[in-house]
Amino acid sequence: MIYLDYQATSPLAPEARDEMLRWLDGPDGTGFGNPHSPHRMGRQAAAAIELARDRVAALFPAGGRVIFTGGATEAVNLAIRGTAHLGGSVSVSAIEHAAVLDTARDLGQAHVLNVARDGQCNTKQDLPNDCRLVCLMQVNNEIGVIQPTVDWHRKAKGNNALYLCDAVQAYGKMEVTGADMIAISAHKFHGPKGVGALWVRDGVDLHEVQTGGGQEFGLRSGTLSPALIAGMGAAAAEASDRMERDADHVGNLWHRAREIFADWDLNGSAEARYFGNLNIRRKGLDVNRLMSECRDVMFSAGSACASGSGRTSHVLEAIGLSKKQAKSSIRLGFGRYTTMDEIEQAATTINQAAEAQL
Repeated sequence: MIYLDYQATSPLAPEARDEMLRWLDGPDGTGFGNPHSPHRMGRQAAAAIELARDRVAALFPAGGRVIFTGGATEAVNLAIRGTAHLGGSVSVSAIEHAAVLDTARDLGQAHVLNVARDGQCNTKQDLPNDCRLVCLMQVNNEIGVIQPTVDWHRKAKGNNALYLCDAVQAYGKMEVTGADMIAISAHKFHGPKGVGALWVRDGVDLHEVQTGGGQEFGLRSGTLSPALIAGMGAAAAEASDRMERDADHVGNLWHRAREIFADWDLNGSAEARYFGNLNIRRKGLDVNRLMSECRDVMFSAGSACASGSGRTSHVLEAIGLSKKQAKSSIRLGFGRYTTMDEIEQAATTINQAAEAQL
C-alpha cells in the first residue's frame, strides 16, 4: 500500500515510538508512574513531561506557555470557550476546521470571514466592533493554502481582539507565526494520536473549561499521559532537527506530482501553499469509484473529518467551486517518509483509473 493521506494523520516517527515505550512500562517496569504523584516514580514521569514541554515549546514563539491537551480539538475549545468571559463575537474564516467553526457557532458568536478564490483570507474585511477573538489557521488542512497570519494577528490587535491560530498542519513543518493562542496536534507531525497542546501567550486571560484536579496550570484538569506527551516531545525535537530537509524533500515530491498530474486542475494557490498537500480536480470524475479502483493508494476525497458524511467540502465551496467541481476533487498528502517511487506509482495508478472513467 502507498500512504498519501498525511493531512489526516502522519506515520509515527521511530524516535517518538522509542520515547513512548520508556513511559508505558520501561525496561525496569517503573515507567508507568502518575506524573502528579509526589513519590520517585511520579517525579520521574513529571520530569519526562517537562522535558517534552520544553521540546514542544522550542517551535513556538517566545513569551508563552504550553498546555497539554487531548488533541487540537480540545485545544481549540479551551481557547474559544476559555475566553468567552471576555464577551463579544468570534470571527472565523470560512475555511476553518469544524473544531473552530462548530465551537464558535455553538456559543452563538460566530462571524464568518470570506476567502478568495486562491484560498486566502485577506485583511481588507471589517471585524465586528464587539470582536473578542479572531480565528484563522496557518495552513488549511484540505487545500494546503498558507494564510496571511501575521497580517491577521496585527489586525486583531488593532481591534483589541485576541488571535487564535490553528497551526495543526504547520507546526513542525515551517515557522509558526505569532499569535495569542496556537493549537497543535501531535499526530500531524509524526507523534502519537490522543495528545495535543495549546500555546498561550503570557498575559492572556484564559479560564478553565474542564474542572477537576486543577492540572496544567489550573486550566486543563485530568491526569496527563507521560507516554503520549514524551512521544509528542520527541516528534517535535525530530521535526526541529529535520525541518529544512523535510521541506526540501516535500518540495521535490510536489514538483514531480504536479508534472504527472498536469491534466488536473489545482484547488487553491500554487504559491502560498504547503507543498505536502496536493488538492486537485478533474471534470466528470467519480471520486468514490476512483478510490474503490485505487484501493492500494491511501488518499482522501476531502477532509478526513468529513469523510463519509456525503456533504460537499465547505472549504472547496468557500473558494468558489461548484458542488460538481468539489465532488470531483481529491487530496493527496505526503511527507517525510514518502518516496519518489511511491509518488510516481500512485500517480500512475490514479491517472489510469481516472482515464478509464472519462
